[in-house]
Amino acid sequence: MDDVTPSGNEDQYYRELPDGTIKQTNPFSGVQVWTVPGRGARPLGRPLANPRPIGDAERVSACSFCADRLLETPPEKCRLVGDPFGDVRGGFRTLRHLPVEELTASTAEFRRVPNLFEILTWQYWHDNHGIDLSDDARSWQESYLADPQGMAHVCRVLDAKFAAQGLSLRADRLSADDLRRESAPFFGGGHDVIIARRHYADDAATTAGLAGSGQLSVVEHRAFMAMTVTATADLYRANPQARYVAVFQNWLRPAGASFDHLHKQLVAIDEIGASNESALEAAADDPSLFNRWGPDFAIDHHLLLAANDHAVAFVTFGHRYPAVEVWSTSGIDQPWRMDPEEVDAVSDLVHAVHVAVGVDVPSNEEWHHRPVQVKTPMPWHIVLKLRVSNPAGFEGGTKIYINTISPASLCARLLPRLIDARREHRIAEGIRLGDECDLPRGVLRAAH
Repeated sequence: MDDVTPSGNEDQYYRELPDGTIKQTNPFSGVQVWTVPGRGARPLGRPLANPRPIGDAERVSACSFCADRLLETPPEKCRLVGDPFGDVRGGFRTLRHLPVEELTASTAEFRRVPNLFEILTWQYWHDNHGIDLSDDARSWQESYLADPQGMAHVCRVLDAKFAAQGLSLRADRLSADDLRRESAPFFGGGHDVIIARRHYADDAATTAGLAGSGQLSVVEHRAFMAMTVTATADLYRANPQARYVAVFQNWLRPAGASFDHLHKQLVAIDEIGASNESALEAAADDPSLFNRWGPDFAIDHHLLLAANDHAVAFVTFGHRYPAVEVWSTSGIDQPWRMDPEEVDAVSDLVHAVHVAVGVDVPSNEEWHHRPVQVKTPMPWHIVLKLRVSNPAGFEGGTKIYINTISPASLCARLLPRLIDARREHRIAEGIRLGDECDLPRGVLRAAH
């Protein structure tokens, strides 16, 4: 049989074959992906089947993250409330360590609470690294437990945790020392959740009207991002053994969400992770890698979606699912060290992409920044992966992932939606779209 010579880009990372198949290898992770013609005609998302009407009560009580069920989550580390003179840009103020009696005295636009079921448990950090509660966390725990309402709240949440774990323990039967030990993760743990106020959009009439990132206003999304950035820095400061803080958002149950209620998660871990190790090792040998296979590749292949003064968004390749990446063009590669305007710029493009993708598409939002103990630069960037397919036996057996939508096809779907959203004033002002971007090569300054 005659050999078939691939057409188009002959590079080892991205090859377009004569029949339209695109074979991709992620230059940072090594993941192999094929886009095969004829398998990508499906829609990005599917609206909820058989939605039912919702009333006012269900808007605030649909799940354990909702505003009328505050006592089903562990004690709040902090919340953002509306205040035009507050400490957070856009008209928000941070309230920390509220006692139970004050939880309903203000409306939390965003809440930061410990995850009830940690990926790396408090016991893991205590036993393996000798981590204990800080003086501030210990003081908060003591004052919270000294309040009868606080004690009742902690016992209620612990009982729910014990029941979910299949344990016969009851919090009210624990000794004082055991109660402090069991509740320590609520006051000093390293796995947090940032929860948005709404479960349903304000104008939703049925259960199909969920409130995702794209349903937030530009200002709300900036506050959501800013709170997450601050929490990232807090977790690093609280745990000197944390080598990395993983930040992610799972939207909808097919993407791994426990509830269809908008939230981000942050997890302090004692390794930097295989994907970071791979990318940083490659970048140490070739500092231009991030630019060449990021925005420069998007420029060459007409995959740019949007840009503003401090960030760029484009369709990317080499991921298990169709994906869009938003990269900061700041010269700083850790978001908590950036100027607020630079964080807002990334937020605005992430928000715009969510608006374009739509609320009914399951997705994973994955953040990447330079780990604190690493010298090799890695620009802050966020990958939005659209969970429109399910890896199955072929992928499991070959480790070659079938991505049903090509980068060019995804760009062709999203760019018109972005144009419509800008015309309808649903995304931030000052965003350039498509050919308007006109970016120079090497735009990622932190990668130089």
